[in-house]
Order: sequence, then structure tokens, then C-alpha cells
Amino acid sequence: MAGTAGPTAGNVLEIRNLRVAFDTEDGVLEAVKGIDLDVRAGETIAVVGESGSGKSQTMMAVMGLLAANGRATGSARYRGAELIGLAPSKLNQYRGAKITMIFQEPMTSLDPLYPVGRQIVEVIREHRKAGARAARARALELLTLVGIPEPERRIDAYPHELSGGQRQRVMIAMALANDPDLLIADEPTTALDVTVQAQILALLGDLQQRLGMAVLLITHDLSLVKRFASRVAVMRRGEVVETGPAAEVFETPRHDYTKMLIASEPRGVKEPPPAEAPTVLEGDRITVDYALRGGFMGGGGKSFRAVDEVSIRLRRGETVGIVGESGSGKSTFGRAILRLQPAGGTSRFESRDISRLDARAMRPLRREMQLVFQDPYGSLSPRLTVAEIVTEGLRIHASELSAADRYRRAGEALAEVGLDPSARNRYPHEFSGGQRQRIAIARAMILKPKVVVLDEPTSALDRSVQAQIVELLRRLQREHDLAYVFISHDLGVVRALSDRIIVMKDGVVVEEGETRQIFERPHETYTRNLVAAAVGRDFHEVTEAAG
Repeated sequence: MAGTAGPTAGNVLEIRNLRVAFDTEDGVLEAVKGIDLDVRAGETIAVVGESGSGKSQTMMAVMGLLAANGRATGSARYRGAELIGLAPSKLNQYRGAKITMIFQEPMTSLDPLYPVGRQIVEVIREHRKAGARAARARALELLTLVGIPEPERRIDAYPHELSGGQRQRVMIAMALANDPDLLIADEPTTALDVTVQAQILALLGDLQQRLGMAVLLITHDLSLVKRFASRVAVMRRGEVVETGPAAEVFETPRHDYTKMLIASEPRGVKEPPPAEAPTVLEGDRITVDYALRGGFMGGGGKSFRAVDEVSIRLRRGETVGIVGESGSGKSTFGRAILRLQPAGGTSRFESRDISRLDARAMRPLRREMQLVFQDPYGSLSPRLTVAEIVTEGLRIHASELSAADRYRRAGEALAEVGLDPSARNRYPHEFSGGQRQRIAIARAMILKPKVVVLDEPTSALDRSVQAQIVELLRRLQREHDLAYVFISHDLGVVRALSDRIIVMKDGVVVEEGETRQIFERPHETYTRNLVAAAVGRDFHEVTEAAG
């Protein structure tokens, strides 16, 4: 970070006294409060801080992508050219070509009506003189580079047909399409499992060296910062509180807030449910097939098996963690056992067979079985206030409540997940990614369900808030005898919250057991690789030692 010095030749981006504010019904909200920041050519600088610290809004201001009620003042210069206040037509000469951004929520950044390959092709042809065939070949090359499996098939897939991690990799491919000078990566590995995180970071590092590209990494994951960044700027409540070389900041942090971030991580072990706890949810040999497109009038009868005869038994007060790499089928399985996804096999809720119930018959049971989605922004209506979003379920399942009662319950639910009740009158775009995830959790918990499937519920949260959410989920579980299916690629959080773990790969279960056994004595090579990557050791080394 620089102070108030003038432009420097070696800087790609120079930010001076940048301020970002939003006009809300509760007044003006200051998200960024006059920060200075330099990004040098070819370097990687990480901007870290908790959710709501202003790190993402800083970069949205630089890119000219603030919401309609937001405004930016101050200066942000790309190689001397002022970006703040620049008309969109002028900004487009830089963004998408010279400056690109990987967004935190890929599902809301990808057009659901077009195949992902076509969307990459459009980015290429917008900034390059490339024919359709050459642009498609480049798109295929990019999908291969970012590790999309079967890129020749996936290039024609729609966003909803890809896993969260695969959608994030598509976003990375789009950002790299035109060999940018500066890549702003806003939580680029949030949706990725630990092994793919390492692959993506290695890819970005390789491209950075080859292209001389500068990378500005926005993240709450300090382990990524340690491995990837040369410099760090720590933000809190819209201000930069500490900056310096990454090694120095981690070894000798000066600010108390930085020390807290470094020390924060989910801790403790969950208490097991009573031995006599009854079973609340069962899935027996659950199978999910997707029809493949192509051929005459469709897929020609061909299908892809996403989940292959996976079973689960969940007791009251128990948490079963489901882990595996992106595309392993874990999220699809979670939806299938709740009857939100057509599937074969048998599902039972409290001994009742729900496998063949239609939507009308399932409706009374929906209050008892809730789902917290992986992508909070995509599941929150931008047209509704937070109070309206959180109380959607109450309108259907507790229609006897008055509007005042619903408003009060919304405030209580928000307070339970660590948000100020005054947030009820604001809209989703006014919150950080982590805050939106907490709103999504509040929406599920307000109905006091018996079973909750949590699909990557902490993926968008910083480590200190992850620990708070883990404790919140534990408390709610104890107080209400809740049963959780916890789907995640973050094994640290899974370890802190789960009684048992199911490990999935390519739609099948490769290992299952108690949490302690999975972490301390995994039997399968795939499981050992996942565990080793999660704890930061070389997994080949661990595999050899265990085998």
C-alpha cells in the first residue's frame, strides 16, 4: 500500500482515497472509507478481511459495477487512466480485456439461457477479431486449462448442469480468455474442493508468470494467502488496518484484528446424539440419472448417472457430513433425498415412504425438511427485502401469523445468525457474500425444521464467521434436536460439525465412517488425498505413509 504519493510507473492499479456508499431506507451506508492501495505489475496482492469489510465493494467500484444505489468517489487509475466516473462504453475498453474479474457467485454471473461455451466465446469475440470456429477452439482450450472434466461435452452444457465448483472454473476460464493485464479474483476458490483449489492456484500462478499478469486476490481464506500472495492488505469496516509482505504479516501481525483473523478457525468436536435417537430420514440406494442432449430429438436415450445407489440413515440430533470433489454428486444426492430432484431408490421421512409423493402431498412436509443452498445470492430474490425473504416460508406454513408477527420473527431469526435486526429493511445486493449466506440460513431455521440439508453453507464465510456459524448450528441442533446433512468440500468445518462422514467420488460412495476414523485412519487413497490436502500436507506423501 502507498500513502498519498503520485503515480508510479511500476503500478498497474492505483487507488487513492476511494470511498463507496449506498443509499438505503435506513440512511447512507459507508462500505469503503477512503482507502489507498497499489497493485504492482506482475505481483499478487491479497485483500483479506471478514464479510462486510468492504473488500469486494472496493473492486466493484473499480470495475464500475456498483449497484444502482451505490456511488464511488476518489480515484482508481489503471496505468494512469482514471476509471472512477468513466462512462460504460469507455470502461468496456478496459474491463473484460485489460482488467477482468472472477466473481464470488458464478451462478448469478452466468446466463442460465446459454451454454457455457457460448458465453466464453462471446467474451473472446467481444475483444478479439476471432471467427466463431477459432473462438470455440479457444473456449475449449480454456475449459481444459481450468480442469473441467470432459470439456468437449461440457462446452455445450448449461450452468445449471454443472456443479458449483465447475461453474466457478467456467468463470475463471472467461476471465482468462483475453490474457488480461490485471485479474481481480473475488473468492476464486470458494466453491472448489481442497484438491482443486491447489490446481486452480497453480494454474493462476503459471499464467501470471507467462503473461506478466498482476493478480488482486480477495479472500477470507488465509491459507490461500499464505501460499499465493506476495503482499497482504487487511481490511476491517471499510478501512485498511494493516498491510505488508505476506510472510511478515503472518509471522508478526501488528494489528489485533489481523491477529484474530489468523487465530480463527472452527474448533471443537460435536457431541454425538443419544444411542436411542430415532431415525428421521433415510435414503436407500438413491440413483439420479440425467438425460444427455444430442442425436435425433434429444439424447437418443443416453443418460449420465450423477448418483449411483447411495444410501444414508440420519438420526435425530445427528449430523452426517458428505464430502467429495466438485462433480462428485454430493449436492445432487442432498436434493434427491429431500425429493427436490427426480431420483430412483427409496426415501423415508420418520418411517413414512415419501418416494412417490407428488408435489401437493409433499407440501405439508416441506416445513420439516429445509435446504440451505450453496449460492445464497442466486436463491435470494433481489426484489424482496430481507424480512420478506426470511419469512417466505411462514406465509405458507404459518399463515395464521400477522404481518407484525412475521416481521418480529424475522428480526429474531437474523439475530440468531449474527445479523442486526435492522437489516430486515434492506435488499440482498446491499450485503456481502457471507452476510447473504447467513440470511439464507435464517430463512431455513425460522421454520424450526427437523431435518436441514446444508449445501456448502459456510463456503462464502470468512474463518471467524465460520466458527460462529458452526457454534450456531450446534446450538440450534441441541435445542431443537435437529438433524443435519452437511455437504461441503471444507473438511475442517465438516470435522467440527459431523458425527459421521460419507465420502463420494463420481456419484458413488468410496468410504463411510465415524468422523474421527475418516480423519485419522482413512482406508481409501481418495479419502487420504482429501484429508491430506485439507490439513496442508503433501497428499502423495501421506498416501505413501498410509499404504
